[in-house]
Amino acid sequence: MSVVLALCSVFVAGGFQSPWLAVDTPALPVWVTVAGLLHSVGMLGPYESVWWWDHLTHTVSAALVAALLYAGLVVAVATDAALTLSPLAIAVTAVVYTFLLGVFWELGELVARAVGKRYGIEPVLVHYGWRDTAFDLAFDLVGALVVVALDVRVFVALADRFPDATQALLAWTGGVVTVGSVVMALGLYVEANG
Repeated sequence: MSVVLALCSVFVAGGFQSPWLAVDTPALPVWVTVAGLLHSVGMLGPYESVWWWDHLTHTVSAALVAALLYAGLVVAVATDAALTLSPLAIAVTAVVYTFLLGVFWELGELVARAVGKRYGIEPVLVHYGWRDTAFDLAFDLVGALVVVALDVRVFVALADRFPDATQALLAWTGGVVTVGSVVMALGLYVEANG
């Protein structure tokens, strides 16, 4: 399943070679491919046998997410007169947003485990425990902090091609992550407490 998602995301990131979707830089498809490859290889054993593999995959994936969010926020602030954020506020927002996406992902792992347990099937996503969750979120922060500390703007040109879509995507994902996290947390609470 993860390999299929990684492959699909490479095609999406590459814009299916469509001139109106094509990216100006190979950074997006390469970054998506590396993150997907690290995760896919990890599922073959390194997640269990190499202590730092999960930390690496979370850092690389979170850095990708943070770089996209950072670019989107830079463009949103530059193109919308109603948004007035300082560069520091943009950086902090990108880090917090990345962290919240990490929380959403971790809740998804817990939901996958609960669904698998309820129906007697192996979950698509594996939850390795609360310690692992804490480390995952910590390395999500590391990836995001590296992006803002180095002021990685590799995707700004891409976000700037579609400023309205960029703003809509930021708002939409923020809503999905917020509502989805609340719904998953409530569902897990109800499942645990009957």
